[in-house]
Amino acid sequence: MPLLKRAAALLATLTLALGLSGCGYNDFQRLDEQVKSGWSEVLNQYQRRSDLIPNIVATVKGEANFEQETLTKVIEARARATGIQATPELINNPEAFAKFQAAQGELSGALSRLMVTVEQYPNLKANQGFQDLRVQLEGTENRITVARGRYVKAVQDYNVLARSFPSNLTAMVFGYSVKPNFTVQNEAQISVPPTVSFDKPAAPPAAASK
Repeated sequence: MPLLKRAAALLATLTLALGLSGCGYNDFQRLDEQVKSGWSEVLNQYQRRSDLIPNIVATVKGEANFEQETLTKVIEARARATGIQATPELINNPEAFAKFQAAQGELSGALSRLMVTVEQYPNLKANQGFQDLRVQLEGTENRITVARGRYVKAVQDYNVLARSFPSNLTAMVFGYSVKPNFTVQNEAQISVPPTVSFDKPAAPPAAASK
């Protein structure tokens, strides 16, 4: 009898495993881990950018008569972005995710405007330390774009599984809800790396003679 019970238990386990595999449970496990891994890389790159900003701000502050409003907006945007606690659970909370996305987008915009403004200050453009920081910033923005792209793809794959039949039934049973994602508009308008250019800006056109 004990042998029959063990055999029955083994058969039940195998049947359950096959059932879960057939309904997408294992796929949910795999894709959920991919999303988490992708999100971790996104956060790493955003943190890398955030760590660069204090040095950029300190260098810009040394330039006489630099536009303080532009600099202040970068400082304030960084404070708002870093003020959001980006926990792993954030990717399952659409409202919190949207706030995080908006804060990072605001910081991207503020940094882009700062880089454009710097073009008006030859001393900053000639500053080797600042040039190095600009190159690092561009590289970081590129890495952010790549990390976000991979995350977007991972979430898309996961969400397709969560919405498709019959795997959507498994999603309901085990609590695999659809995850929020970066929007197309945000990708197109915000994730554009600031252009690093050390060429002198073109002189304004001469006023037409009367």
